[in-house]
Amino acid sequence: MNSLHRVLLGAVCAPALMLSQDSFYLKDGDTVVFYGDSITEQRLYTNFTEAYVVTRFPQLNVRFVQSGWGGDRVTGGGGGPIDVRLQRDVLAYRPSVVTIMLGMNDGRYRSFDDEIYKEYTSGIEKIVKTLKTGLPNVRITAIEPSPYDDVTRPPSFEGGYNGVMVRYGSFIRKLGQKENLTVADLNSDVTEALRKANAKDPVIAQKIISDRIHPGAAGHLLMAEALLKSWKAPSIVIDVAIDAEALQATQMVRADVSSIAHAGDTLSWTETDGALPMPVDFGDATTNLAVQSSDFATAVDDERLRVTNLKSGDYTLRIDGETVGTYSAERWDHGVNLAVLQTPMLRQANDVWLLTVYHNNLHNARWRLVQVALEKYALRHTGAAMSEMDTLETEIVAAQHEAAQPKVHRYELVRHNGE
Repeated sequence: MNSLHRVLLGAVCAPALMLSQDSFYLKDGDTVVFYGDSITEQRLYTNFTEAYVVTRFPQLNVRFVQSGWGGDRVTGGGGGPIDVRLQRDVLAYRPSVVTIMLGMNDGRYRSFDDEIYKEYTSGIEKIVKTLKTGLPNVRITAIEPSPYDDVTRPPSFEGGYNGVMVRYGSFIRKLGQKENLTVADLNSDVTEALRKANAKDPVIAQKIISDRIHPGAAGHLLMAEALLKSWKAPSIVIDVAIDAEALQATQMVRADVSSIAHAGDTLSWTETDGALPMPVDFGDATTNLAVQSSDFATAVDDERLRVTNLKSGDYTLRIDGETVGTYSAERWDHGVNLAVLQTPMLRQANDVWLLTVYHNNLHNARWRLVQVALEKYALRHTGAAMSEMDTLETEIVAAQHEAAQPKVHRYELVRHNGE
C-alpha cells in the first residue's frame, strides 16, 4: 500500500476510528506489563489481548511486555521474592499500565483458609502500593483469578477450589474500588462458558482447561475477551451495509467501500477496512466450542457485512477470488459476521498473530535465559547479547504492525439460486 492510499484511508476511517479509540483503555505510547504466575507465563491471554490491539487499532503504538513466572504467589517465587520481581520485571520497564493476576497458587489448592487468605490480601495490597509508589501515574488493572475447572469435573472438596478463587476475586473487586483500579473478572464469564460447553460436548469441554488450572488457547481466548471488556474494547471490527438496488454503501464504519457495480448475477465492490478480525483458529474444535458457548463473536469480534435489497435466492461471497460463504438474501439482509469465516482478512490477522508470538517468545528467552539465568556469572557479553535481542524484538514488532496495515480487497456477491 502506498503512502497516498494510507493517507486517504485515514481520512475516510478516522472519525469512526477515533470514536472507538477515545473510549478504549489503552492510549498511544502506552507500555503494558502483564504480571502474574504460570497462567500469564503461558503467553496466551496476553498474546490474544495484544493481537486484538494491533489488529483493531493498527495505527496505535503500544508496547507489551509479559512478566509471568510459573509458581508465583503474592510473595514471589522461582524468579525471586516479590520486591525483586516487581523491580526487575515490572518497574524497570516504566510501564503506564500494569495488569496483576495472582491467586491460583496463593490458595494452595485446598479449601478456604483464613490465614492463607490474609496472606493473599495483604500481599496484593503491597504489590499495588509498590507499583503506585514507583510509578505514580500507573494505571493498574487488577484481575480476578481465572477459573479452576470445577465444572467439567466434580469438585474435589465441598464448594470446590474455584469457590476459593471467587472469594479471592471478591477481594480484588473491593480493592479496586478502594484504590481506584480497573478490575477485570476473568472467572465469571469463562466459568459460564464452561457450563454451556459442558452441556453441549462434555468431552471437548474438558479440553478448555485440560488440567483444571492452565487453560488451553480456547480458554485463554475467553480470558482475553474478559480483559478487553474491562478495557472498554469496541466490539466492531468493521460495519458495512450496501444497498444492492441503489448501488451505494449505506453504512461504512472503519471501512471504505467504492466501485459498487452490478453485472448479471454478480454484485461487486472494492473495500478497504481500517481493522482486522481477531486471529482465531476456527479449525480447532475446542476453540469453536468455546466461541459458540460465549458471546465472544458479538462482544469483541464483529466484522459485520449487510447487503440489502437483493433478489431472493442464495448468494456466494468471494473475496479476492476466494469463496467465503453462501447465504440466502434474507441472511445477507440481516448481516453476516465475516470474522468467523475463512477470509483473506483473517489470514492477514494470523500473520500478525505469528509475529506477536515470535516477539514475546524472544523477549521471554532474553529475560529468562540471559538476563536472569546468567546474572550471577557477570559474563562480558551478556549486556551486548540482551541489547541485540532487544533490537531484533523491535524489528519483529515493526513487522507485526506493518502486517496489520489495511489492504484493498475485491468483493463479489454471486446469485446462483433465485426465482
